[in-house]
Amino acid sequence: MKYSENNEQYHIGLVDGDVGRYIILPGDPKRCKKIAEYFDDAKLVADRREFVTYTGYLNGEKVSVTSTGIGGPSASIAMEELVNVGADTFIRVGTCGGMDINVKGGDIVIATGAIRMEGTSKEYAPIEFPAVANLEITNSLVQSAKNLNYEYHTGVVQCKDSFYGQHTPEKMPVCYELMNKWEAWKKLGCLASEMESAALFIVASLLKVRVGSVFLTVANQEREKQGLENPVVHDTDKAIKTAIEALKILISQDKQN
Repeated sequence: MKYSENNEQYHIGLVDGDVGRYIILPGDPKRCKKIAEYFDDAKLVADRREFVTYTGYLNGEKVSVTSTGIGGPSASIAMEELVNVGADTFIRVGTCGGMDINVKGGDIVIATGAIRMEGTSKEYAPIEFPAVANLEITNSLVQSAKNLNYEYHTGVVQCKDSFYGQHTPEKMPVCYELMNKWEAWKKLGCLASEMESAALFIVASLLKVRVGSVFLTVANQEREKQGLENPVVHDTDKAIKTAIEALKILISQDKQN
């Protein structure tokens, strides 16, 4: 579906040529300008609803940043429409809440896969199909975190639709389900909880494009429950720098290939 006669995408307001093939996907529109400051010659190209887009260059390659808003529905819309205008490589940059006791506030989490405890991906694929990150992007994110000397973790993250279902599950009529599943995810080694990766991983599988995710851990409610040190960190710059460095690695590898 197009927004107008000049072939703008219906929600994101972009046309062919507006973006590069490489896209960083934050949730918060206000983060787009901050991320674009790492680009060369960055320019605002669209601002519609929750979708803000800047385009510039990294290592001579055209790259963009587009915000997705919160959750799988709007993230999937952004990916679908960005692919329509030529994008094929995506890095989701955001925040998460730690679950595994070893994940502290300020740590980087790189998702290798995501628990599909949200609704969007179920309208794309049967629940048996796994939500898995692209290996090339994941490896680039790991190398980036190593290059930057950041404390990082790789593994599965949990994706949900309800932020407060995670933080105050006891208030919900379905608390028995939320709390039991939370304990299951912890026993299975789930690293952190967030809201977009499962949808993005599944949509990318359908569209045959590459996607990975990197997060700044804000805090860890499980560490707080156990009376352990629980730093609270809101500055997303470490996650952004990890994504920028990873994009540079990907661009270099893609040129070689």
